[in-house]
Amino acid sequence: MLYHWDPESRIVRLSTTADRIKVKHLQGNPRAALHVQGGDVWSFAVAEGTAEASEVTTVPGDAVGRELLAMIPADAKPKDEDAFLKQLVDERRIVIRLRVERLYGTALDVNG
Repeated sequence: MLYHWDPESRIVRLSTTADRIKVKHLQGNPRAALHVQGGDVWSFAVAEGTAEASEVTTVPGDAVGRELLAMIPADAKPKDEDAFLKQLVDERRIVIRLRVERLYGTALDVNG
């Protein structure tokens, strides 16, 4: 799953499709946690908070599509941005925004 952490806003953005069961669960109960495994069995980070699901991207290049595109690291950006934005629409992609209220674990980057 593609996710992006914004330490300034304390929001984790996750890319998923509108038909996933996690989206339906979040609509019923917005409390969520993201567990990220570190480099070994003993390292991890957990972000807990309240999540919201965006609208589905419906037009290539709309706000949700641009938000999804911005989540991709610069060195992994698609060469054909227009085709990528169209693919997001075809896949019915959304952004889950997890507003982090609690962050803990053994693999935390204290600088970011």
